Parts: sequence; structure tokens; C-alpha cells
Amino acid sequence: VQLQASGGGSVQAGGSLRLSCAASGRTFSSYNMGWFRQAPGKEREFVAAIRWSGGGTRYSDSVKGRFTISRDNAKNTVYLQMNNLKPEDTAVYYCAAQITPWGALSTVDGYDYWGQGTQVTVSS
Repeated sequence: VQLQASGGGSVQAGGSLRLSCAASGRTFSSYNMGWFRQAPGKEREFVAAIRWSGGGTRYSDSVKGRFTISRDNAKNTVYLQMNNLKPEDTAVYYCAAQITPWGALSTVDGYDYWGQGTQVTVSS
């Protein structure tokens, strides 16, 4: 599985961005998908995830109510809509795929494939 993240950029605080992650392969619909981020000097952290069926989502407390994860299995793509962005959201954002349907969604080690990352910069 290859994952290609896109949609990052620079915005002012309060702005919005939508990240996309396109996956190769015909088994995308069976994977749980997650978004993580990593700021300079910090560990990679969980942002949001969605189950393979789209029926279950999870968010970190820091983005709950501002970010929305969704997926389009027909397009092999997962999205992260980010609203009301804050300077502390600045990071490289990574998408990831998890093979195990019942896997833990919020742990870095639980994912099997990773995209290359896309930079999000939020200025105050």
C-alpha cells in the first residue's frame, strides 16, 4: 500500500485546510485510516482516525470539534477537514493505514503503512 498525502499549506489562525490521502491498491476499503502529526522536536502524535467501514471515528482532545475525518472508499481517499486552525496545529501531517480491523486507532505502533507527510503551518 502506498499513501500520498496532500493539501498542506500556510494559513492564518482561524483558517481552514483540507488534507487528502490517496491510497494505492484495491484493499483500501478494508483498512482503518489515521492522521498523525509531528511538530519540530516533538514526538509524532495522534490526530484522528476512522474505521474501515467509516462507522467509527476517533479524535484527539486537542482537535475535537475542529477537525473532521472522512473517507471515500470509491476514491481510495481519506480526508481531514481542519477548521479554526491554531498556531499549535503547525506540524507535518501524516496519514497511515492499519490492516487489523479491531486495532487500536490512536497509537503510532498500530499502523502498518505511512504516507510521506504534508506540512501545515498556522501563523498567529
